[in-house]
Amino acid sequence: MEDVPDPQAPFTLAVDCGGSGIKASVLDPAGTMHAPRVRVPTPYPLPPTTLVATIAALAADLPPAQRATVGMPGMIRHGVVVTTPHYVTRSGPRTAVDPALVGAWSGCDVRALLEDALGVPTVVLNDAEVHGFGVVSGAGVELVLTLGTGLGAALFDGGALAPHLELSQAPVRWGLPYDEYVGDVERHRLGDGLWSRRVRRVVDGLRPVFVWDRLYLGGGNARRITPAVLARLGEDVVVVPNEAGIVGGVRAWTLRG
Repeated sequence: MEDVPDPQAPFTLAVDCGGSGIKASVLDPAGTMHAPRVRVPTPYPLPPTTLVATIAALAADLPPAQRATVGMPGMIRHGVVVTTPHYVTRSGPRTAVDPALVGAWSGCDVRALLEDALGVPTVVLNDAEVHGFGVVSGAGVELVLTLGTGLGAALFDGGALAPHLELSQAPVRWGLPYDEYVGDVERHRLGDGLWSRRVRRVVDGLRPVFVWDRLYLGGGNARRITPAVLARLGEDVVVVPNEAGIVGGVRAWTLRG
């Protein structure tokens, strides 16, 4: 699916909120970065007001935009947070959950908060969904898995986004959820070689579940998959740049339906 940019289309502030870092840039109507990407570490503890203030501060250092796309981890429905895995912890991923933060995030209309702070129309989606908008071709069933702090997932059919499944929280092996099984902590513990073999097990296990036409592996750790494992994943599996989490900010407005 090829987009023909409208020269009158607005510029888009695209923000990729991860477990360890928050990145942002402004994209022109063609989806090209209009300014170098900026990044700050994800601050913890992170109530909604802190996330919104962090995004607003990043936006203040970037060129003006007429709309915004924000991707964040968790189950997001119509701009409202149902659950989020990392931002409810006291000190970041794999630390203790703070009940007060669970309450603050559950049912939080983060889209409304961001629109008020940024002063522009805003779309808030799961971060893997925004990543997917940056890479899908629009042909057939396409699954996007992002490998970073944890595991993100987004499913597309004919370029249309399917309802989100929080695959990251499902148990995969030894009682571990996907988020932990192939998350960044385990990659550091195991080393890239053994961790890559885990990624292959995940791909092989999900193949008969989704029967995709194309699987995209993205996120900051996708480039850590060893060449030996990459060669065995199959021709229907493609590794894509982490920048897709920013670039998808424009297409999210046109393809999300």
